[in-house]
Amino acid sequence: MFPGQGAYLPGALAPLAEDEPLVRETLRVLDRAAGRVGRSAPSRLLLDEDAPSLAELVVRSPADLHVALFAAEMTLFRLLTERHGLRPTVLIGHSFGELVALTAAGVYGLDDGMALVAARDDAFAECPPGEGGMVALAVSASRAAGLLTGLGEWEVTLAADNGPRQCVVSGPATALERVRAAAETLGIGATRLRVPYAFHHRMLAGVADDFARRAAGLRTGQARHVLHSAILGRRLDGPDGVADLVAAHLVRPTRFTEAVRRLHADGVDLFVECGPRGVLSDLVEATVPGVRVVAPLRRRVGGRSVADALAGPGALSGAVVSLPPPERDPAPLPRASRVDGDGDGGPGAGVGAGGDGVRDREAVIETLRSLYATALGYPPEVLTEDADLEADLGVDSIKQTELFAQAAARYGRTLPAEGSRLTSYTTLDALAGLLATLPAQDAGARGAGTREVSA
Repeated sequence: MFPGQGAYLPGALAPLAEDEPLVRETLRVLDRAAGRVGRSAPSRLLLDEDAPSLAELVVRSPADLHVALFAAEMTLFRLLTERHGLRPTVLIGHSFGELVALTAAGVYGLDDGMALVAARDDAFAECPPGEGGMVALAVSASRAAGLLTGLGEWEVTLAADNGPRQCVVSGPATALERVRAAAETLGIGATRLRVPYAFHHRMLAGVADDFARRAAGLRTGQARHVLHSAILGRRLDGPDGVADLVAAHLVRPTRFTEAVRRLHADGVDLFVECGPRGVLSDLVEATVPGVRVVAPLRRRVGGRSVADALAGPGALSGAVVSLPPPERDPAPLPRASRVDGDGDGGPGAGVGAGGDGVRDREAVIETLRSLYATALGYPPEVLTEDADLEADLGVDSIKQTELFAQAAARYGRTLPAEGSRLTSYTTLDALAGLLATLPAQDAGARGAGTREVSA
């Protein structure tokens, strides 16, 4: 599986590069390919954990973001298949990830795949941003369709069917805001995504035509792997199928839920995510409960090196296990043993005498999940411990600061000093680690209010 732009993670390949020479070798090839189409070298974003964040790149340099994501996914795919022998039955992408899947399948070489990514960005040159957008809704695609019909908002359409309780709609900015407000009034979680265009919408028809024209000049070859398109809703069958996908890429919805169910019905019972984070893995688990998923760059497990994890027990098909990803959580702490309790994650869950409950990291994560889900109107299962609050869930910095202040007060902890950037801690797991490092409030300080913290 090849995810879309929300999967970017600064320095995602740094630990892999330490253990696997193939990573740096592949990045050198991709850096040269990027230079040939006038793009910056993606390795600078993928090997430096202090590189710009997803939110920064979306605003300042979306072209760099797309090149970096393409490079991360292709490097991991090459590592899994060439170095560790994983043999995929079928490849599938989500939104932007469909272009990466085409390259991974061999339809495009690395140079032409990079040129395809650049052509997509170049096609937007004459399209002013801000006229359209996207909103994530915490309901199924069918319920979203009913909402849009009931509101009479015909200009807003489904952009992505992600799972049983998550979809994205897109359309003109003003109509989209009416939908968002109406959804919130009805108690439906609705989050405006930080994207400059109405992706997967007919508003981009002109851009799509330009992209298809640019892509037609690139060399293509015979696919070495079977491809299933969540946009076209079918397997790709030769050059005509590739042209159809490129033409539809920006204007037709991504029906990921339907694609996952179809692949599972066809016998696919193991889904491996070729990208940072575990966004698609979480969607698959929500769609087909009990299915096996591997998110190689989700998190570093137990401090093991990448090489140790790959060679250790539990290898898939005798070749591959879940690769531990880079440790991106600031102030990481070892996981403590979970204490016995009711495990409901409600108010006070995991809080022990003297505030020591913050050391039971898993219990703290459950408490944070409950608190954040209630405040945001999201189903708790969407708030996985490594879901990025801003990039994956659209929680703005002000709301993040407000919610963390509530969590710190619940555990009797003193907030960080003024100027601390809470949005450096972008996941529930990272926030649980931060809580454990904060000093306990003394008796006189409790209830005295909270300090301002930079978002």
